[in-house]
Amino acid sequence: MDWRQQGKIWQLRPSRPVGQVDFIGGSYLAATPQVSYRRLLDDLSNNGLVVNAWAYVPGFDHQSQAREAWSEFRSARKQLEERYGPLPLPLRLGHSLGCKLQLLAPDGGRNSRGLVALSFNNFQADRSIPLLGEIAPRLGVETEFSPSPGETLRLISRHYQQERNLLVRFGRDQLDQSDALLEALEQRPQNRTEVLQLPGDHLTPASAGLRRSVLGDWADDPKRVGVIRQLTEVISSWAS
Repeated sequence: MDWRQQGKIWQLRPSRPVGQVDFIGGSYLAATPQVSYRRLLDDLSNNGLVVNAWAYVPGFDHQSQAREAWSEFRSARKQLEERYGPLPLPLRLGHSLGCKLQLLAPDGGRNSRGLVALSFNNFQADRSIPLLGEIAPRLGVETEFSPSPGETLRLISRHYQQERNLLVRFGRDQLDQSDALLEALEQRPQNRTEVLQLPGDHLTPASAGLRRSVLGDWADDPKRVGVIRQLTEVISSWAS
């Protein structure tokens, strides 16, 4: 299967789709998701899932970017249904910052089968962007993401309505903030969130794809490939 580009959406279409996944990657990896996350997304497509991957460069207005991604995914699904007929609701999938953008979608997660959040990350801007904490005060500028980390968690606890969520964290991931997300999700009256821990680190969802794309199949790390395959099966079971 070959990647197709529709605006900012990169898409993989299996011949007989059994479900669909809307994916948002993390920070600068997401500018080229078809490269950075190639192993994971290829494997999902091989399991019969249509993959819609939104390409973007992170900004400070995360609410606006979440709205843009949601709109692009909706347009892509309309085109898919014109080709294949009715399809199951998509599973939303995010990595790092991509999890936050999925959680801020305007529909509160209602029009989906659920969310799989890989290595949720919700740091302040001065920690996410090198040197920002030093440069901004010198320029007399106060810079923070919108919504801020604290406001993001408040919005999730009050307005995010999808009950079915899987938080995936990796054992050596020092950037993961899934515990804070879990606490926010558990404040809602209806909640069926699950947590899964796998071996690896913050870049595990992307690293296998990067190595394969740059160096070829021979460079695949068997341990990382094994984790990606396990992750693929879990995501596929949630999506179909």
